[in-house]
Amino acid sequence: MTRLPRPRSRPRPVLLGPRSTTALVLVGAVGVVAFGWPFLAPPGSRLSAHAQDAPWLFAGLLVLLVAVVAATISESGLGPKAVAMLGVLAATGAALRPIGAGTAGIEPMFFLMVLSGRVLGPGFGFVLGSVTMFASALLTGGVGPWMPFQMLAMGWFTMGAGLLPAPDRLRGRTELVLLAAYGCLAAFAYGTVMNLAGWPFMSALASDIAFDPHAAVPANLARFLAYCLATSLGWDLGRAVCTVVLTLTLGPAVLRALRRATRRAAFETAVTFDASAR
Repeated sequence: MTRLPRPRSRPRPVLLGPRSTTALVLVGAVGVVAFGWPFLAPPGSRLSAHAQDAPWLFAGLLVLLVAVVAATISESGLGPKAVAMLGVLAATGAALRPIGAGTAGIEPMFFLMVLSGRVLGPGFGFVLGSVTMFASALLTGGVGPWMPFQMLAMGWFTMGAGLLPAPDRLRGRTELVLLAAYGCLAAFAYGTVMNLAGWPFMSALASDIAFDPHAAVPANLARFLAYCLATSLGWDLGRAVCTVVLTLTLGPAVLRALRRATRRAAFETAVTFDASAR
């Protein structure tokens, strides 16, 4: 009986080492606090009393942490070929974002992030998601205290696609369904965490769905759920539907193109220069 050769591991532009993994875990932990502090701070605490200022504080902190993670991953092996692909994909994603201008949640950038993270892995995915959101913010003029939160959330979104089961086990229609399901859930998750970033800016006196620094956690959770239903559910649904439709229709062609480019780039082969060549 002839044994079939074992499939080779997929080439990765970024191989996460101990330092990179530690940095990702650190920024993830701080990010959870930055997004979820309204439910972590005790009612009436000093942090809750400065609800209007806290997002600015966390925004500055997240900028530094995302920069540290990007630098750490870069030191771990983000070579010139990977940088070139990062630039191309980030520019493409930034150009796709204004197409729908967020109308009814039509944001085609999300499906490209899912497929890119799937093919290129979690380390590259985190950097790509963060850089793409930064570039798109500069392109659309969407620079503000929310931008670092968007960079981190998109980094998580793209990194998660790279953590899905290996494509050697899932191919064809099964893989597309998996990516579409992930894109759908992640689209809602992205909208929810970004609601957390902007929700504390609302004054509790302005609405009964705003964050109340003096209320208990269950009361604020009910307010937050009502806020999500009233303000973003339609947008999140549109984003999810757009991501699913584009993944199922354009996914096969984009996956083939990304995998072909990854194989030809040969990220794991070092770039050398022949000094004798003239």
